[in-house]
Amino acid sequence: EVERAGAAVTVFAVGTWLDQHPEMAARILRGGHALGNHTYTHPTLHLLSPTAIQGEVSKCAAVLRRLTGSVGSGFRPSGGPSITSPMIAAATAAGYSVVVGYDLDSLDNTDPGSAAVTHNVLSAVRPGSIVSMHLGHAGTVRALPDILSGLKAQHLSAVTVPQLLAAG
Repeated sequence: EVERAGAAVTVFAVGTWLDQHPEMAARILRGGHALGNHTYTHPTLHLLSPTAIQGEVSKCAAVLRRLTGSVGSGFRPSGGPSITSPMIAAATAAGYSVVVGYDLDSLDNTDPGSAAVTHNVLSAVRPGSIVSMHLGHAGTVRALPDILSGLKAQHLSAVTVPQLLAAG
């Protein structure tokens, strides 16, 4: 859906998902999207020790490196938008210069339906927003065409995090 609309996104992938679907790393990149690290097992990262955080980040970075030759375009912590100094330290040690959170939660992971996901995004999006959305939820997939056309109507477009940072 995203590619059909001429848009690009950043997929912050979980390492276990990449291990289960190794073909998706190349597919994401081939589609013109950015691929980054979202930890290996998707824990609530701020509850972990610095050593455990480092393990989550470095293990996912190793999967990305094995599948793509790179650690990816950045790191987004799992378990919420907050970014702590142990997360930054772990990301830096794993080779990331970009660590991002998000400012708009679509709540799609709660499976509220495509209309609610669309409303959650379009009612709160603003220029520069980083929107949290999740692969594997049917409502997310169904909401994408309406979200992308709604962004266009607001004179906004979906871009990758690297594109967003370059424009800033």
